Amino acid sequence: MTKTDLRPFTGQDLDWLVAPHVEHYAAEEGFDASFGDLVAEILDAFIADHDPQDEAGWIAWQDGQRLGSIFCVRLDERRAKLRLFLLMPKARGQGLGRRLLEVCTDFARAKGYTGMQLWTHESHAAACALYRRNGWRMTEERAVTSFGRALIEQTYRIDF
Repeated sequence: MTKTDLRPFTGQDLDWLVAPHVEHYAAEEGFDASFGDLVAEILDAFIADHDPQDEAGWIAWQDGQRLGSIFCVRLDERRAKLRLFLLMPKARGQGLGRRLLEVCTDFARAKGYTGMQLWTHESHAAACALYRRNGWRMTEERAVTSFGRALIEQTYRIDF
C-alpha cells in the first residue's frame, strides 16, 4: 500500500473539497444543494479569516489523489471545533480516518485548547462510532430539517 501524506489545506483544494461533499451527501444522504453552499461558506471563511497559529486544515493525498480532509478551527478561547471531516469511500477501513482525527486533536492540544467540539448527524454512523472510540461524547441531539431532509443533529465534545 502506498503511503498517504497529510498536507496543509490550500485554496487550490477548495473546489475539490466542495465537490465530493456535494456528491457524497446527495447520493448517500439525500442532501440538497444547500449542503454544498454551507461547505463552500465554511471554506471561504477559513481562507479569508483563519489564524494559522491556532487553526489548520489537512488534506490526505495518495498517488496524486485527494482522499480526505479535516479542519481544526477556533470555537472560543478555550475550545476548538472540528470541521469538514471527509473520507472518500475508497479510503475507508484503512485507518486513515483515525489518523486524520488524531492529527486534528493533537494539533488542538498542542495549541493549548482544553477540548474540541463538532457538529454532525446521526446518519453518519461510522464517523460517530470513530468519535466515540476516540473519547468523544455526544452532548446534544435534536431533530431538525436541514439540507432538504429530516435529520437528527448531534454535537460531540472531547476534553483534553
